[in-house]
Amino acid sequence: MPALLTVASTMTCPHAGTVIATPGSISAQARSPILRGSDTFLIVGCTFNVSGAPNPCVSVRWVQTATRVKHAGDFVLNESSVGLCLSGAQAPQGTVLIAATQQEVAGL
Repeated sequence: MPALLTVASTMTCPHAGTVIATPGSISAQARSPILRGSDTFLIVGCTFNVSGAPNPCVSVRWVQTATRVKHAGDFVLNESSVGLCLSGAQAPQGTVLIAATQQEVAGL
């Protein structure tokens, strides 16, 4: 079973930008707040450019979440979740890379 993602999970865009999560609810925790697909995800430090013009990833839209575990009315995120990294114009520029998360709490 895949581990749940939390605020402390390490996530990046494909261009090494850091994903920063802001949870809408902090009542469910696995040492830090558990993340849901509806939470806010910003990306900072993305170096992607098109023909020399900066076109960084700035946010994440989750297209696949957990399918059975909910928190505060929304599905949580786990290591199998898929998030699209979006430019300022909302164009997909790759998927979120999940480098590390807690291993104590898991769910589908």
